Amino acid sequence: MTDHQLPVESDQKQKDFYLKLRDKVSEWFEKNADEKPEYANYILLVPDFFYLLVRLTLDDRIPAIDKAKFAGVIAYFFSPIDFLPEALLGPVGYLDDLALTCFVLNLYINKQDEAGKEVVKELWPGDQDVLNTIQSVLQKADEWLGSGLWEKIQGVYQKFKK
Repeated sequence: MTDHQLPVESDQKQKDFYLKLRDKVSEWFEKNADEKPEYANYILLVPDFFYLLVRLTLDDRIPAIDKAKFAGVIAYFFSPIDFLPEALLGPVGYLDDLALTCFVLNLYINKQDEAGKEVVKELWPGDQDVLNTIQSVLQKADEWLGSGLWEKIQGVYQKFKK
């Protein structure tokens, strides 16, 4: 096992959570939406992004300060205090989690050299290009959340970062 690989047991637990979350999101849209909204395909990426955050947080190649930022976003996923609570909105409530995730990942990627970007690409579990997907989410976030809420989410992160 190299320094940046996860222990098999830990990796399996994360994969189990990832698969359960993906199934939960898919089932919700099948039951609750006559017609899938555009953002549904993005919400299906939430498990991929969550899994990426966990893997980045555990990877020895990632600086401690960045691991702390990723861990903060992971905590936001679980927080009952949320701009769009999943308990009330179902998977639609993951839109703010997804937007925050992509915002933080974009900040991280933009300060990295090519090797740092390759780590993100290597750890990304999705089929899509992770860098393009992050940019796509960020472009849509204002539309999905409304500019006021999106600015509040970014503002909270900026205050937390200080």
